[in-house]
Amino acid sequence: MRDEDVLIVGAGAAGLSLAYRLCAPPPPGAPTPRVTLVDAPPGPLRPPERTWCYWEPPGGEFDEALTASWGRLRVRGPAGEPIVGRPAHLRYKMLRSGDFEAFVGRRLDGCPGFRRVAAAVHTVADGPGGAEARGADAAGAPVVLRARWAFDSRPPPPSPPARTRLAQHFRGWFLRTDRPRFDPAVVDLMDFRTPQPPRGTSFGYVLPLGPREALVEYTEFSPAPLDDAAYDRALAHYARQLLGPARWEVVAVEQGVIPMTDARFPRRAGASVFRIGTAGGATRPATGYTFAAVQRQARAVAAAWRRGRPPVPPRPYPAPHRVMDAVLLRALAAGRVDGAAFFTGLFRHVPIERLLRFLDGRTRLAENLAIGLRTPVPAMLRTALELPWLRRRP
Repeated sequence: MRDEDVLIVGAGAAGLSLAYRLCAPPPPGAPTPRVTLVDAPPGPLRPPERTWCYWEPPGGEFDEALTASWGRLRVRGPAGEPIVGRPAHLRYKMLRSGDFEAFVGRRLDGCPGFRRVAAAVHTVADGPGGAEARGADAAGAPVVLRARWAFDSRPPPPSPPARTRLAQHFRGWFLRTDRPRFDPAVVDLMDFRTPQPPRGTSFGYVLPLGPREALVEYTEFSPAPLDDAAYDRALAHYARQLLGPARWEVVAVEQGVIPMTDARFPRRAGASVFRIGTAGGATRPATGYTFAAVQRQARAVAAAWRRGRPPVPPRPYPAPHRVMDAVLLRALAAGRVDGAAFFTGLFRHVPIERLLRFLDGRTRLAENLAIGLRTPVPAMLRTALELPWLRRRP
């Protein structure tokens, strides 16, 4: 049995990103870590291909793996009025999980201390001299892996206690139309011309891949996911509204559920065991964006390991942003704010680059206060005063 420096459980965005950072060429004279990445065996435990989106300046390190990117962002209000933003220094980028895995794999293949293991991991806990993962391979044979440090990206079994729980749930169709209907230069981040649910909000989301191809999603922020038939009805309604007389075919389908909660996700699960990705709080509660925070976590962990420090993943979002998210989620869940009006108001009144930095958790206190004044202040203030008295429930 080979004892490792680092054991990574899960080969999604968080696990792959951490392996990629740890396997970067080390400075002269620095050691290369021995890294084991554990992925589920082929079968139902492996998730289907997914799409990750984020914004950053042009020329990012993953740009060659992108499916598409856009320089213009659009939000439509319930009446269809467009709000178009053109961030001068940022692009909105779309990355498919299969392309990201292939990109990362090229670095990992040349990393001398790296290996990949297929196993269904049941437990990750402190063990002799560090951490220990136990599970089974595809044939059911027991697997035991040990390392000085372990990073677990699997979803935590029960979600931690919270005051508010919503879900960002969605279903998307990769569409191909019989005539040009999409503008490849602009992405629709939120199109609120969808029927709104009794609690929460809904919107369309359009990532154009060409004049006749796009990923078109129906998304809700609400207490519970829908069934497949309900998603398909909502998508068909939105596609007819979006495409008019054009005919379309569904080339592929994508679906998911992202937690929107003020639960505190612990980043440490033992003296030598840490949680990363969504399990470690990398998902922004009010938006569902995760990929950029995962990269921040992975960079910080790799830098700490190289300096010989305990590689504790940092909090992905500063405390003021977490508080603002908690207030918004509670106000949405309680029906005190109209989600469509709330988000269109932000995009209408806040400079686009500042708003994108805020959504990524990178604005300062004065900017946060200025953005807060562009929200329904009485409803948000009432909710903020109520939060400290609410119990966190499992």
